[in-house]
Amino acid sequence: MSSLPPSRVGSPAPNGPFIQFPKPFLHPNVSRLRSFTPRSSSAPSTGSPHAQPLINFSPSPSHFSEISRTSSPSAGHNGLLTGQEREVFRWSSLRSAGSHLYNQKPGKASAVLGDLLTGAPMVLTANGFICVGTDKGRIFVFDFKQTLKYICGSDSSGSTAGPVSAIALSNDHTFVASGHTTGYIQLFNLKTPEVAARTVTPVTLAAVTSGRQEGHLPGSRIISISFVAGRHTAVVSADEHGLSFYHSLGKVLFVEASDTIRIFGNYHGEDAAEASVSGHPANPSSQQNALDHLSFRRRRRPRNTVLAMTTLPLGPLPHPTDVYQIVTLLTPTKLVVVGLKPTPKTWLKIMRDEEQLSSPAYRRRGCLAWFPSVQDSSTEKSDKTVSMKNAKSGKQPQRPPTHPVLSYSWGSHVYLLRVHEQKTKQTVSNSRTGKTSEVEVGTLVFEEVGKWLMDDAVLAIQWLNVNQLAIFTASALSIYDAHGMKIVEAVRFDSSSLVSPSLGQTGNGSISYSDSVRDIAHSIRTYKGKLFLLGRQELFVGTLLSWADRILSFVEQGDFLSAIELTRTYYTGEAPGNRNGLPEDPEERQTVIADKIHDLMMASSRFTFSEDRMTDGTHASLDGRGVDRTSLFEDLVATCARACIALDDFDFLFEGLFQQYEDAGIHRMFLHQLEPFVLDGSIPLVPPRITQRLVALHEEGGRPDLAERIIWHIEPSCLDINQAINLCRTHQLWDALVYVYTRALRDYVSPIIEFLALIRSLYQNPAPTDTVIKNAYKIYSYLATVLCGQIYPSQEPLEPDEASFAKRDVYSFIFCGHSTTWPAEEGNLVLTSQDENGMEPTYPYARLLLRFDAESFLHCLDMAFEDSYLHESSDMSRLMIVRILLDIMSSEDLSPSGVTFMNIFIARNVPKYPQYLQDFIAPSVLHNVLTALATQPEVETREDRQLAAEYLLSVYTPHDEDRLLQLFEDAGFYRILRSWYRHERHWGPLLTAFLHDPELRPSEMFSGLEEVIVSSIRDNKKQVPGDIINILTTSLDELLQADVLATASLLDKHAPELHETALESSRLSDDRDQFIYLNHLVPDSEYDQYSPTSSSPSHINSRLRHRFIRLQCRFAPSGIIDVLKRLQDGIDWSTALSICEEAGAYDAVIWSMNYRGQPQEALSKADVFEKQLTLDLTRTLASPAPGSTDSVNKYLNDLQAIGRRGISVCMEHSSTSSAGEVPLEDIWYQLLSSQIHTVQALSACCSTGKGGDAGLEGEVLSTLRAIVQETFASLVSVSSTQAVSFPRLFKRLVDPAVHSGTTGTPYTEFRAILTGMLESYRTDGDMLIISKRLIDRDVFDSVELYAKEKMRGWTPSCGVCSSCGRTLLPSQADAENVQIRLSRTGTIYHLGCST
Repeated sequence: MSSLPPSRVGSPAPNGPFIQFPKPFLHPNVSRLRSFTPRSSSAPSTGSPHAQPLINFSPSPSHFSEISRTSSPSAGHNGLLTGQEREVFRWSSLRSAGSHLYNQKPGKASAVLGDLLTGAPMVLTANGFICVGTDKGRIFVFDFKQTLKYICGSDSSGSTAGPVSAIALSNDHTFVASGHTTGYIQLFNLKTPEVAARTVTPVTLAAVTSGRQEGHLPGSRIISISFVAGRHTAVVSADEHGLSFYHSLGKVLFVEASDTIRIFGNYHGEDAAEASVSGHPANPSSQQNALDHLSFRRRRRPRNTVLAMTTLPLGPLPHPTDVYQIVTLLTPTKLVVVGLKPTPKTWLKIMRDEEQLSSPAYRRRGCLAWFPSVQDSSTEKSDKTVSMKNAKSGKQPQRPPTHPVLSYSWGSHVYLLRVHEQKTKQTVSNSRTGKTSEVEVGTLVFEEVGKWLMDDAVLAIQWLNVNQLAIFTASALSIYDAHGMKIVEAVRFDSSSLVSPSLGQTGNGSISYSDSVRDIAHSIRTYKGKLFLLGRQELFVGTLLSWADRILSFVEQGDFLSAIELTRTYYTGEAPGNRNGLPEDPEERQTVIADKIHDLMMASSRFTFSEDRMTDGTHASLDGRGVDRTSLFEDLVATCARACIALDDFDFLFEGLFQQYEDAGIHRMFLHQLEPFVLDGSIPLVPPRITQRLVALHEEGGRPDLAERIIWHIEPSCLDINQAINLCRTHQLWDALVYVYTRALRDYVSPIIEFLALIRSLYQNPAPTDTVIKNAYKIYSYLATVLCGQIYPSQEPLEPDEASFAKRDVYSFIFCGHSTTWPAEEGNLVLTSQDENGMEPTYPYARLLLRFDAESFLHCLDMAFEDSYLHESSDMSRLMIVRILLDIMSSEDLSPSGVTFMNIFIARNVPKYPQYLQDFIAPSVLHNVLTALATQPEVETREDRQLAAEYLLSVYTPHDEDRLLQLFEDAGFYRILRSWYRHERHWGPLLTAFLHDPELRPSEMFSGLEEVIVSSIRDNKKQVPGDIINILTTSLDELLQADVLATASLLDKHAPELHETALESSRLSDDRDQFIYLNHLVPDSEYDQYSPTSSSPSHINSRLRHRFIRLQCRFAPSGIIDVLKRLQDGIDWSTALSICEEAGAYDAVIWSMNYRGQPQEALSKADVFEKQLTLDLTRTLASPAPGSTDSVNKYLNDLQAIGRRGISVCMEHSSTSSAGEVPLEDIWYQLLSSQIHTVQALSACCSTGKGGDAGLEGEVLSTLRAIVQETFASLVSVSSTQAVSFPRLFKRLVDPAVHSGTTGTPYTEFRAILTGMLESYRTDGDMLIISKRLIDRDVFDSVELYAKEKMRGWTPSCGVCSSCGRTLLPSQADAENVQIRLSRTGTIYHLGCST
């Protein structure tokens, strides 16, 4: 038999004493009937679903050192790309093509063997063919099968033109154009690649200055070359000096007729910032000196260096912008878009933000990439419908093309620009005929469609497809989705592993190595979604993996589960990375993927249960013991379950897959993996045959609690009702039983009947267990949930109609006036009496719930009263429930606590619903309720009853106030009494209510007392009423018990005459308490914890002041002088001095006499005190005893205090008094004479050898001599005055006649004293000398260091201006006119640039 804890509420048996049960349902802080602030009450639940978290799928890492699954690893990658957690690109090495470009024999060996000298690869292009230019001037052309198709150029042309620095392939893949480091441009026809079809030679400076020719100067490295539209003989080029030209390489009568037009840039020395787009060059001035200035010094870059140049390529579909032959140029400061047709024209100029130019590292980094017009993928769906309609008519559907998009970057900023043509009508007049006509004129319109910021400077940009860009930085390769405006992929990337065409220019200083190694834009090209990279050791091609590629990679590895999981994430849109190959529309995407998921699940299940898998080696291990593959079967269920949840199709999971597990005899494994999805609500609908197995699984395993969770987490229609009810009854699974009744059978009364039977069994069983009691209390959770319109135990809201149905049945049953049958037809009679044949009372069910625990039942009703159902229902109302409760309460068969909570319930709900209750309940009933609340004896419910009474008094006014006040006072309802007395302005009783309320904190009580007294004074002509004084007098002990200091403040403010009475109280019988009390009344006290009550202690009479002085001398003697200052107006000085002298406060006596204008008498008193203390000290030293050291220290402290107080007296009069008022020499002599006498007396005593402790005696003498030294030091500081003569004073002190009564000579003491003073002065002087020398040395070192730094100067870090980049001194002649500023960090710049 378990021991039951005591209960707060007793429940009576029908025919016996009250039976107490523990109450797990409510805590006093939760009950809505309690006085504490109610919290949101919720019905408890015995279980909660423990959902198994989804398995985080992580594909196996791939390494870019293993570029292709079909090719062997290559050692030539040299860290080109490093591995990531997820494979993004699939890389392959073009070994066949690379064999012609890399690993060449030395030049001498090649000449002997007859091999071709190809040179090292420099630049790359790939569109139709893969073309690679070398440093020997050759161009190797491969097809995409890596077959070498052509070699453009020869040894002679290569030696003349020099290394290839730029390359381009025509739109029809028949011509190759190359730019070289020497300024040459060659055009090769792939039909005859050995000899250049056209050659553009560099023009001399003389030809340029004469205006006869335009073109690149000799030695100008071509950095960009591109074909114009679909033409073979029209190219544009740009060089490293910022010049860009259009070359028309045609023939007239079989004779070359080349035409070169400068479209951008200026030659060295031209004033124009930019050349006009025309066929005639500007007239340059003389440039010879500037061009001849080339040396190995670092060259100055032109201000308009071209960072990138490209033309708009032709797309697969024609677009109106093609006819404009657009050329785009990017400089460090602007973007320029030029149209060559119909006439050369600048269409757009965008200036760079000045803030981006502030970073030198990003200033000269820029890239360009065009994506031409293609088919709009968004129209593919509609095109299918259009094509079906046009199939019958034979018409080809017209698909609108996309607009070309330009991507360009400055530093780390990337921008997208869309261009299209806009037609406008203009009126044109014919000059010959004079007629006017309207013609359509095209205009290019540019629209910014996006911009973003990368983490580092962008080194190259290439379009992979219409939506995705490949963006290269020094350490990363990122894939940007232009449609979604976000980065979708990012892998690590090493830019130094690619070829830089400008690396050879670092030798002459024209470009730094750090800038050159990042010049990789010519080593990166894209074609049809593939990415070609020209590495230093190998040529690579990479493919951005699509969704199908990633899934297929798992399937190839045999990892079907990972393939299913990845496919599911694509279906739900959660997959990381890009979604190449998938439609943008979610519905279309899910349609495409759904079949794939089904196929993968079928294949995975077949593979898992196939006989071949048992022999394919997956179970083999090195030790021959085999490998446990249980996780494979478990993960298959979980993975397929997640996939079916995403598809919202469970046929495969419950039909095909479960059948396979059942046939294999491992259906329990299937059920265990399915359970977490049922518990977290992901799979609420489970076929009944599987539900039966799932419930039986836990029942057979001896875990009915787990079976219960399954029952009330699964859809009711899926349950086997008989199995569930039998299981719940057998194992007392009450939550699940309620769920089955309410959700499966829509029966809301049967759970109540089951719980009432359990409660009835508690009374019949004399020793119930805690578990049974806890289960019985679940009826209150169930009632609170259902009556609030919620599902038990999940507390989800019921449908409105279902909620009304449930409430109607529950109310009708609980408040039925007699025992009834349930179900109504062919049901059993529901009894509540303890005996089977006992008499049933009225309202048996509500009565039983109240007897079992009235507070819990009324708590449920209090929540139900807030529901709107009771507003509208005709079957039940709040008034009917209250009347039933009053009827039950009148039968007197409830416990006292039950009656108490019923009264509390009624009293609190009548004011809340006055329109439903107050107008229909008789005042006598309310009066009885109020009286019952005040007469209940329980102390623990006093605050609850008081709060309920306050609620009721807010709407009900009783008629017999006097009797109720007495009842409230007896009950301790002081809060009600205070409100009542305050309203009636009865200040005396109100003061008593504050004093007697035990619930008030001291601070609240004294604040209330202050308020009451102030209010009473206001009503009594500014006087404290006598009854208030009497109440305070009789309550002094209670006040002092609560707070001594607060009591002192209250009495001092309103009743100072009670101070003496308070001090005589038994609560202040200790002197320490009296001192604290009086100390609080003295303002500015260092011991007071509260603010002073007034500026002066005017309310303290002389007797209390003298008592306080005596207590101050006893407990805090160090502050007695401050006390005397504050109490000086109300004390008798002779009495005060006597008290101080008796207490040994000698310095206070000296101060007082001096303060009253008697300095000589004060010093005479000091002499008397010193002689007395000297005598006591001599006796103590002569006859040492245990504890004598403490006595000696006390005497020394007193002597020091007297000495210092005497010094302060003498110093005060020496600085303020004249010689006539106070004889200064006499008072100084009097002070010194008494101190020297003390030293002599102690010295004579110590010299006799009678003392027992030589060390202590030495300490005493040194202390006393220090006092004399301090006095002499003070005297020296004022000896300049005429009133004090040090020689005369010294003569008086050493006069033998004066010291005739003392032993020894005064010279001995004076010698020791003066010697000590002089030693102290000498030490101070030495310290000053040492400090001066240290300071002088530190100052010298600092000045010396400053002088050295100033003479040495600072070294500049470079020979060019750090701001503008120009040479610091252009010529020797300008050296005197140029002002330069150099910082200590080495940064150097022109003075004009710094401002």
